[in-house]
Amino acid sequence: MHPVYIGTAGWSISSAAASHFPLDGSHLQRYAQVLNCVEINSSFYRPHQSATYARWAASVPDHFRFSVKLPRSITHERRLRDCAAELDRFAGEVMQPGNKLGCVLVQLPPSLRFEADVAFDFLTALRQRFDGMLACEARHPSWFEAGATELLKMQRITRVRADPPAGQPGPHVPTTSVAYLRLHGSPRIYYSDYPADYLAALAAELHASVQADSWCIFDNTAAGAALFNALDLQARISD
Repeated sequence: MHPVYIGTAGWSISSAAASHFPLDGSHLQRYAQVLNCVEINSSFYRPHQSATYARWAASVPDHFRFSVKLPRSITHERRLRDCAAELDRFAGEVMQPGNKLGCVLVQLPPSLRFEADVAFDFLTALRQRFDGMLACEARHPSWFEAGATELLKMQRITRVRADPPAGQPGPHVPTTSVAYLRLHGSPRIYYSDYPADYLAALAAELHASVQADSWCIFDNTAAGAALFNALDLQARISD
């Protein structure tokens, strides 16, 4: 069975969840002894020094993987245009984890339409800098049309399956054999706890995904549900 990476957006450990993690070490060290991946969202808001990424990588086990979110200066400010310098800087920073860099996540603003030429140039430039897994969470309906789907497939970029889906007009259409789920909380985004029946169905689905790796990131962190949902799902996968 291929790995199933289960984690949260960020590695803060609340007092309510502390008993599920070792007592010693930094929050990241404690987190990484229990869960096998984490999504770094802070990189979206501000750059981190390459030494910081290297320190984080050195503090986790060999099997642990990081997903790092592309900066908003590229996706939301430049809107994928003329961003070679920003891509170079970001690539120089995040390559420090080495093989522990499991994915680069691109989250696009809901207002950003798919423009074939712009998207082609950007995704080509991104792929030239990162040979590993790339995932794209687009939130405008045009990014779910045939042209965008074919471009994502051509560049081997995984279309994120989000809950709740934003902009997606119909069923999820994958673009690679790898799955990347971002569970933001539903019905109240960032807050809602996922019920046991939802997690049970998800565990069965992920357990059956034997053809390629799967990622499942809980982003419902605002009220502390993410860690408990991730731990619950991990236990169900392990059964």
